[in-house]
Amino acid sequence: MTAADGGRIDSGRLVRCGNLSELSEQDRIAFVSLAEDVVDFRTDGERSEKPDIELPGIRYHNIPVLDSLTAGITREKAADQDIFARLGTEPVKARQYMCDMYHAFAESDFAAAQYARFIRLMMEPREKAVVWHCTAGKDRAGIGAAIIEEILGVARDDVIDDYLATNEYLKEDIAFLTEFVKAQAGEGCPMKDEALRYLFGADRDYIEEYYHTIDSKYGSFSCFLRDGLKLTGNDIHDLQSRYLV
Repeated sequence: MTAADGGRIDSGRLVRCGNLSELSEQDRIAFVSLAEDVVDFRTDGERSEKPDIELPGIRYHNIPVLDSLTAGITREKAADQDIFARLGTEPVKARQYMCDMYHAFAESDFAAAQYARFIRLMMEPREKAVVWHCTAGKDRAGIGAAIIEEILGVARDDVIDDYLATNEYLKEDIAFLTEFVKAQAGEGCPMKDEALRYLFGADRDYIEEYYHTIDSKYGSFSCFLRDGLKLTGNDIHDLQSRYLV
C-alpha cells in the first residue's frame, strides 16, 4: 500500500483484528512473537463477557471508543439482542443504523479523544507490532485503521478499499452469524439475510458517512488530525518515519 512520499507501510507492525478471547496454543505462540502492545476498543461490558487472553511480554491497553450502548453495535449480549429484534427484519433501517453509527464515530468528542490516545500510543518506541481490535475488527477497529492510514498518507481510495476488504476476511464469520441469529429468532420472527449482512458487514456508505461527517465537523481530515486528535505536523512526520519504509 503506497503512502506518503512514495513509501509503504512497514509490513507486520500495524495489525487490526477481532477479539482475542479464543486463541489456540499455536495462535498464542505466534502472537507473542508478533506483538508488543494490544489495544482493545471494546466497552467494559464486552471485555468482561469475552476477555482477551493475556500473554506474557505483551502490554494491554483498554481504550473504549463508545461511551454509550446507543452509539452502535458493541457485541454486548443484551444490546445485540435488542438491535437484532428491531432491525433484523428491516434492511433499510439496518443500513441506516450502521450509517448513523459511523456518523457518531466522527461526531463524538469522546471517540476523538479515545482515538487520540490510541495514536499517542502508536508514537511510543517498540520493536514489535501494535495490534488493535474491537469485537469483529470491523467498525471501531476499522476506523482506527483508516485514521492511521490517513496519517501515513495512504490515498483515500486505498483506505476505503482496505476497509471493504474486511468483508472478505470476515466472510465465514458473517455467514455463520447470519444463520445463528436467524435460528435464534425462530420462524415466528423471520430475519432477513440482507438486514443481517448490513449489521455484520462493511459497506462503502458507512466509511463515506464517517468521512462526510468529519468534513462537516472539522472542515477536512487534516483539520480533524489537528483539532480532533491534537496532532502537530511533527507528530505526523514522526509517525510516518516510524511506520513507513
